[in-house]
Amino acid sequence: MNAMPDLTPDARYDAVVRRDSAFDGQFWFSVVTTGVYCRPSCAARTPRPQNVGFHLSCEDAEAAGFRACKRCSPRGESPKAKMAAVIADICRTIETAETEPSLTDLARQAGLSAYHFHRQFKAATGVTPKGYAAAHRARRVREGLTSGETVTNALYDAGYGSNGRFYEESNAILGMTPKQYQAGGRDADVRFAIGQSRLGAVLVAQSDKGIVAISLGDDPDTLVRELQDRFPRARLTGDDADFNARIAQVIGFVEAPQTGLDLPLDIRGTAFQQRVWQALRAIPAGKTLSYAELARAIGSPAAVRAVAGACAANTLAVAVPCHRIVRTDGALSGYRWGVERKRDLLERERVA
Repeated sequence: MNAMPDLTPDARYDAVVRRDSAFDGQFWFSVVTTGVYCRPSCAARTPRPQNVGFHLSCEDAEAAGFRACKRCSPRGESPKAKMAAVIADICRTIETAETEPSLTDLARQAGLSAYHFHRQFKAATGVTPKGYAAAHRARRVREGLTSGETVTNALYDAGYGSNGRFYEESNAILGMTPKQYQAGGRDADVRFAIGQSRLGAVLVAQSDKGIVAISLGDDPDTLVRELQDRFPRARLTGDDADFNARIAQVIGFVEAPQTGLDLPLDIRGTAFQQRVWQALRAIPAGKTLSYAELARAIGSPAAVRAVAGACAANTLAVAVPCHRIVRTDGALSGYRWGVERKRDLLERERVA
C-alpha cells in the first residue's frame, strides 16, 4: 500500500475537488455526513471541506466506521480502469482491421453512444478514433518502408486507399518523400554542428525544413553517431560556417534562458505528440507543469501516460522544453539527456 503523499490537507482536498485520478490508490477520503469513503477521482458531488477526512488505506477508512462508496468502488477496479480496458480493446480492433472501422461500429463494440465513446476515447488516448487510426497507418508505413517493402505495397498494406492520399500527408508524417525515407533519408541534406556548453556537448542538426535534432551529452562522437543512426543515408554536413550561428543560438539560450529561443523547427511525430510538444513550447521559462497538468492543458486529462511517452520521444532538447515537466509532487522525473541536466536547466531558468 502506498504511503500518504507528502501533501497538506488543503492540497489533498484540492485533488478531490479536481477529481484527480493521479491520486487514486495514494489516499482515500471519507465524508462524515454520508458515512462513505471514496477514491479521489469519485464523480459524486464534492463534499464540504469540514466534512472530509483522509485515510492511508481502505482498511483505515473502514476501521474508522466508513463504508465503501458504491459509485466509485474504492476497493474494486476504478471506473477509469474499466474504461481504459474497453479503450485498449478498441485500439486493438483498429490496429488489426483491414479497413478503418466506423465510429458507429466502434461505439457499438464499446457499448456506448457514438458521442460518449468519442469523448471517452479522446480522453484516454489524447486523439480521436480517426486520429488514432491515422497514426497507426503512418506507423505501419514507416515499418513497411524500413523493412524493404515497395512504396506501393507499404501504403496499401497500411490501409491507404491510394498513393495520392498518402503523398498529401507524407512530409508531415515522414519529414521527406516515401522513397527517401525507404532509403534511410538518401538525398536528404542534414547540416549539423557541435559546440560545448556548461551542460556538456550540444549537437544541433537541421534539414531543409528546420531543426530536426538538438541533443545534449558528454561525448560529441556519441551524439554524431546517434544522428547518423537516425539518418543513415542522408548527406550529413558538419563544420558549416553559416550553420554555426544555430549552435551559438542554442548555447546562448542554455547559458541565458531569458534570451528566448526562436528557431524554425522540423517537428516529426504523430498528431498527439505534436499537440504535446506544442503545449510544452507554451510553458514559459521558470515555470513547470506536472504530467497530469500537461494532459489537462491539451484537453486530454486521462492521457497522462501518453503525454509522458510524448515527452520521452522528444528529440529537440530545450527548443521543445520537456525539462519543464515534473512529477505531481514537484520531484524531478526522467529526462532523455540526464536528470542532472534537467535540474541545471530548471535552476537556471528559475533565477533568470
